[in-house]
Amino acid sequence: MIDLNTLSLAELKKLQKDVARAIDDFQEREKKAALAAAEAAAKEHGFSLAQLLDEKAVKPRKSVAPKYANPENPSDTWTGRGRKPRWVVAALDAGKTLEDLKI
Repeated sequence: MIDLNTLSLAELKKLQKDVARAIDDFQEREKKAALAAAEAAAKEHGFSLAQLLDEKAVKPRKSVAPKYANPENPSDTWTGRGRKPRWVVAALDAGKTLEDLKI
């Protein structure tokens, strides 16, 4: 075992670089091993890893038609999903209901 207290600053910095390089190399080897294992598992089931990953790609969301419109500015719309826009909050605070804002 190395006694770090006996090393000079230059030796400590070199050791730090060597350790960082060793960690990077270790992680790269582990990544390659994991990739090889994943490819072997995919092949065992009759697929390539690329085929499996392509099928799992995130599909774009479909756009949703707006359900509510700002009575003061009809170009301001809201689908009813997510946070309420300020104009919806203001209208609700003014006593209107969501039914009043429906398109």
